[in-house]
Amino acid sequence: MIEFRDSGIHGMGGFARCRIRKGTPLIEYVGDKITKAEAATRVEADNPFIFCLDDQCDVDGDVTWNPARFLNHSCEPNAEAEIFGDQIWIMALRDIRPGEEITFNYCYDLEGYEKHPCRCGSAKCVGYMVAEEFFPKFGRRIRTRRAGSTAHVALRK
Repeated sequence: MIEFRDSGIHGMGGFARCRIRKGTPLIEYVGDKITKAEAATRVEADNPFIFCLDDQCDVDGDVTWNPARFLNHSCEPNAEAEIFGDQIWIMALRDIRPGEEITFNYCYDLEGYEKHPCRCGSAKCVGYMVAEEFFPKFGRRIRTRRAGSTAHVALRK
């Protein structure tokens, strides 16, 4: 259902091999189940693959057996993460076309947001990989491309 290859967003990405219907479970996000204290230590060490599971535990997806770690962030995603018990599944938010890159919003909070610029290319991109609830803080942005790089230009409301 998903093939992993180079992405125009960032590094490696996951792409639909066939048409995928809305609501389809795409891939499980797996890894080491760790305590919140251990997660904080690993995040401090710049591990971007920590995923909140519940009030007591997180999942460290920085393991070779977790291809879901290659799915990229988008400010206008076609998938989302859902938690079912102690499992994290990436689910299709809408129908996905063959060849389309599968993305979800990483839902980062505002702490250290500057370290996480977004390169999704979406018309709704706010410039950083933050949760949608924080989009209003950044205002509307226009994305412009110059010689393979991406610049963000903020617009006043």
